Amino acid sequence: MYEGAVQDLIDELGRLPGVGPKSAQRIAFHLLQVEGSDAQRLADAITRVKATVRFCSRCWNISEAEECRICQDPRRDPAVLCVVEEPRDVLAIERTREYRGRYHVLGGAISPIDGVGPEELNVKELLARIGTEPVEELILAMNPNVEGEATASYLSRLLSPHEVRVTRLASGLPVGGDLDYADEVTLGRAFVGRRELGA
Repeated sequence: MYEGAVQDLIDELGRLPGVGPKSAQRIAFHLLQVEGSDAQRLADAITRVKATVRFCSRCWNISEAEECRICQDPRRDPAVLCVVEEPRDVLAIERTREYRGRYHVLGGAISPIDGVGPEELNVKELLARIGTEPVEELILAMNPNVEGEATASYLSRLLSPHEVRVTRLASGLPVGGDLDYADEVTLGRAFVGRRELGA
């Protein structure tokens, strides 16, 4: 244990996701060694992001305005809505440059163990969008894990009475992967999602 401010900094850094006690200590000592202006830039960036960033009133992505830049972009296809768990998933999909529709961020995934049910997610808002926007297809882009599968299954059942096409992102073997390293679920999905090769 260190004294006062140093231990307070280590404790606060240790509360960040993915930062264990050793990493928190390394970061704290790094911050002690940098110039005061560098540390101040970091503090200012944290203060500014907390003061100016909010969630988009339409899709729940992060934004500095009432609506995010994707929702404001008239070139985006309003008929296709990609449903993701977190704002970082939007960035991952945008990096592919393959998708030109809009998004809806749930704010997590169903996880009874963690006390997260559908009512803690932006599901009501999703249903409202289907009723007021010209949505023809919903792409469920949840993570391929137990929570993501539970969320996708729940949404699929919930959306079945609506006149909207519901699809799920394909999953299977990654490019460059080896069969002997693939788990049974991934390999099974690769078989189910197989496609015919053109001649």
